[in-house]
Amino acid sequence: MLSMLLDGAVETLDIAPHLYDTAVRRYKDVGTWLGRHESPDYQIYSQGSFLLGTVVRPQTPTGEYDIDLVCRIPLHKTSTTQDDLKQRVGDQLIAYRSWKQQQGHSDGPSSLESRRRCWTLGYTGFHLDVLPAIPDDEHQPHGILLTDKNLHKWQHGNPIGYADWFSARSELSHSLLEKRASIADVPLWHIRSTLQRLVQVLKWHCMTYFDDDTDNRPPSILLTTLAGRAYRGEDDLFTALRNVLAAIPGFIERRNGQWWVANPAHKEENFTDKWNEYPERRQAFMTWFGELAENVDNLSLMHSEGLDAVYSHLVKSFDPGPLQHSFTRYANRMKNTATQQRMSTTGLLSSTTTGPRRRPQTFHGQHTDARD
Repeated sequence: MLSMLLDGAVETLDIAPHLYDTAVRRYKDVGTWLGRHESPDYQIYSQGSFLLGTVVRPQTPTGEYDIDLVCRIPLHKTSTTQDDLKQRVGDQLIAYRSWKQQQGHSDGPSSLESRRRCWTLGYTGFHLDVLPAIPDDEHQPHGILLTDKNLHKWQHGNPIGYADWFSARSELSHSLLEKRASIADVPLWHIRSTLQRLVQVLKWHCMTYFDDDTDNRPPSILLTTLAGRAYRGEDDLFTALRNVLAAIPGFIERRNGQWWVANPAHKEENFTDKWNEYPERRQAFMTWFGELAENVDNLSLMHSEGLDAVYSHLVKSFDPGPLQHSFTRYANRMKNTATQQRMSTTGLLSSTTTGPRRRPQTFHGQHTDARD
């Protein structure tokens, strides 16, 4: 019951299939433009939650999804600067948007903005953050160096390596492999693993909790990494959530007096570096984490108290909107099942006359509403 309520709730926050497909078409179009007008060696690919399959609709007035893209240019860092690299990509994006407008194409970006590390292209329902990057010669084959106007040094990253690590952690679940094997015609991104859903639950709860304190909100890459390290292949979502929360503190290290959670794909990168600079951020994380862990432990004791009681307790900790949708759907399912059982028992309706029962949905992405 708990797993189904949480899974159904976070499903409504996932990116809808049509929006996902549109976003992919848009960033492929941008990549094609860059390849034609700059160099065919340019690569543009997604990173972060869009690549990992852990997108959660942001709680902002627009509700726009934030999709991070890497624009990898095959240059050595001695042949360019951060400012020059960012402007080089920006000039082409400006030209791309202008060309779309001149041609009267409706699929072009409605806005283009320069930000600290990226260029942001605005579309209906989502925006694309294009991060200029070059290869990191010291961390091949997938390491990259990113620009940051507030920092003198190049910033390291390895989104492809990180995605490979996260995928391997997700596939600890036996049910994931069974789902993919049983629905061959469904795109893989529709089929969410237990770990992907677990990360979405953590991000959703964290987003709600820190709604009025975004400066101290833990970055989603930290939540994703801790969850991925603590996950042990549980198939049941609530069981996985409870076990992961119990194990997470053991993956937060102290190295030479510094708090440390290493990037699995780039060991030198510390996802808790800001904790050492701003101790209040660690305290905010621990307070949030402690409250969530306590609530989950309390929920585990309510398995026999019925759907209404469980739902009432969940809405005290989680955003009630998605939970209401999940509660209604689950309650209707229980009601329909009970009705079918009663009718079959009385002989008024048999299983042969009702037809085969529908198999449980084993992929996600069908919704009522359309940075890591």
